[in-house]
Amino acid sequence: MEYTQVSFTITPNTEIVRDILMAELAQFEYDSFEETEAGLNAYIPTSQYSLSDVKNIYIVNSDEFKIDIQTEVIPDQNWNKTWETHYFQPIVIGEKCVIHSPFHTDIPKAEYDILIEPKMAFGTGHHETTGLMVKHILETDFINKSVLDMGCGTGILGILTSMRGAEKVLGIDIEEWAYNNTINNMKLNHINNMEVLCGDASLLTKEKYDVILANINRNILLEDIKNYAAVLKSGGTLILSGFYQTDLDVIDAECNNNNLSKISIKEQNNWVGVAYTHTN
Repeated sequence: MEYTQVSFTITPNTEIVRDILMAELAQFEYDSFEETEAGLNAYIPTSQYSLSDVKNIYIVNSDEFKIDIQTEVIPDQNWNKTWETHYFQPIVIGEKCVIHSPFHTDIPKAEYDILIEPKMAFGTGHHETTGLMVKHILETDFINKSVLDMGCGTGILGILTSMRGAEKVLGIDIEEWAYNNTINNMKLNHINNMEVLCGDASLLTKEKYDVILANINRNILLEDIKNYAAVLKSGGTLILSGFYQTDLDVIDAECNNNNLSKISIKEQNNWVGVAYTHTN
């Protein structure tokens, strides 16, 4: 697949501006980001790229910042090698989980060793939201539990729950490349109790789950929290991330409307990960 690199030169170039820009771009088909000295590079399948989408997002039009945009087409045959070599480095989360690619050689020891070939899918553990989800998972009991991983990306979260004793795991992602990437990563990690489907929340049936994971952007979460609540067992756990501290009130309100009560929260660089329990 051919990708387009959209380079944003941001003045002033601050972490908060970069984070807001990434969050706004994630509502489209942007699936990978690289912070640069000048600002941010974002990557999107060329067939999905729209300059008007970029120019219409809030922060690009803000009077507080100056943002210049340049684009470059990245041939598919070059992208994965560049990504693996330069952007995906081993990472340890919670001192118990190490995430790395097969080409890495110097790997720290950890209780859970996860192999990931990113192939453009979001969820290598480097972004704060994935790290926050992993930390919640490391503190949650999964023994003999059924798990739903919405927006599974690389499959990393579902794979970790399987390693932690989940009985069965279902991963769902709307992107075909994420679906294929999850299947590949399941094989790399010898996971045989996880299924993956390509689609969205409309694929959910009457089957209910003990734990639901959703690391997705704010707008999709607000739209689908009711769907997650409908398939979460009473007393079950919903773990959410993909949004900022400033969005927590509206996420809380929607969860409360669906009989979900907050039980724990983690925060990093203004991103949050929150766990809820189903009280109905």
